Amino acid sequence: MIIEKLALKNAHIEIKEVSNESFRAYGTLITDYDFTEALNYMENETSIPEEGNIYKASVSELENLPLRNLLENGFYGEMPVQTGYCNGRNSTLNGLEYHRGSEIDVAVTDLVLLVGHLQDIKGGYYFSREVEAFFVPKHTAVQLYETTLHFSPCKTCSEGFKCIVVLPRGTNEPLENDKSKYGDKYLFARNKWLLAHPDREPLMQKGAWPGITGDNIKILI
Repeated sequence: MIIEKLALKNAHIEIKEVSNESFRAYGTLITDYDFTEALNYMENETSIPEEGNIYKASVSELENLPLRNLLENGFYGEMPVQTGYCNGRNSTLNGLEYHRGSEIDVAVTDLVLLVGHLQDIKGGYYFSREVEAFFVPKHTAVQLYETTLHFSPCKTCSEGFKCIVVLPRGTNEPLENDKSKYGDKYLFARNKWLLAHPDREPLMQKGAWPGITGDNIKILI
């Protein structure tokens, strides 16, 4: 099994099944919605970049599916949402973000999520040793609570990963004003608060708060 192979290569962090009871502190499995059409689009119409990740917050082909209205009404209580995706080859923690409102992640491929608790940020810093890793099998949908710190999925094979991402509409768009106006060092984009690992220079260059201490955890494959 893939998770067993990952466990052998990652003695530095325990990788649990997302069905493990301990995931309940971070989110829950979503089984009440049919993601088949969205998964088919992702598998047939999107690609994985040769390097890094590609994130698209809002994709019309996904948002035109009946699924969007079902999620807006039944899951988000008539709140407008955006449906997009993150595909890539990431293997490293790099940062941790949170939003006001739950995030839905649908694993198009197998992937690993690195997560933590918002309440474990102390004095402006979060220790990476608090991070937990969960293996999410392909075609599994999960809700991440708004108090769950998270960032890019990690790949489980050399080909990379694909993941559908559903969020309250407008999340991750650029701020209209300079963030210094709000006096919030974590605020990074619209409805996006971010702590970065200092080793992640692209985030540092964009003004992210270097709030993660300890190792920049990497999932080995």
